[in-house]
Amino acid sequence: MRDRAPGTWATRLWSLLVLVCLAPFAQAQANYEIQVYGAETVCPQTLMVELHSNFTVDGQKQASDGVYPTNHQEHETIELTQGLNDWSEVGFYIFTSEQDGHGIQWVGDHIRPRVRAPDSWHWPVGVSISTEIGYQRAMYSPDTWTWEIRPIIDKQLGRWYFAVNPALERTWHGPDVAQGIGFAPGVKVGYDFTKKISGGVEYYADYGRIGSFDSLHNQQQQIFAVTDLNVSPKWEINFGVGIGPTAGTDHLIVKAIIGRHFTWGHHSEIE
Repeated sequence: MRDRAPGTWATRLWSLLVLVCLAPFAQAQANYEIQVYGAETVCPQTLMVELHSNFTVDGQKQASDGVYPTNHQEHETIELTQGLNDWSEVGFYIFTSEQDGHGIQWVGDHIRPRVRAPDSWHWPVGVSISTEIGYQRAMYSPDTWTWEIRPIIDKQLGRWYFAVNPALERTWHGPDVAQGIGFAPGVKVGYDFTKKISGGVEYYADYGRIGSFDSLHNQQQQIFAVTDLNVSPKWEINFGVGIGPTAGTDHLIVKAIIGRHFTWGHHSEIE
């Protein structure tokens, strides 16, 4: 249901934050679900099923602190997102990894509720907030329980599309539990070459703890050249090739996202 109550921008934003804080928590794990979120939520009576695939062509080649090296790891992530109403959804992730010598492994699970500013607020940009909490096994991440809150701002301007995700991350269990809150932004700039083909750039980073960022050498930064195929409102198709220019980042990754909406009942926004 859409909120038509009047109010100032500050009041509306505070209401949005309260809704998130009262919901369960979640976080997206690096290099398992590589995506810059848009502000839209999944429609009610709709389930979005996505497969996130990526392969590290050139990554870390030695184990570190009991964590498997990332070189030649293939990650397959199933994401299920259920629309709750016109302004909220909840997502669930299943992370897996496949690598020579280790076979196919379950890595962990996350849950991610999200709310957005309803259309009735008439904001000039799309705004939503997701929060994510989840577990990953120690051989894939020394920080086994993690949390993230991700503000999302996006805007379509003609053929251009812009999205910013200035995510804040926190470790609840692991060696970084005393490190405080980290800053891990994501940015996307896209351009519609045709009605069905878009291209663009996605940027992902983990700068480290707020107030004491890591040195550039140790920061995680990735730049992806991406293509989106807009074949149907029911489908989400994204391909990308990413490079990591810093020592703390996997140097070459290829990724793909294939998703489809499934609707039922009387909801008919997706044709």
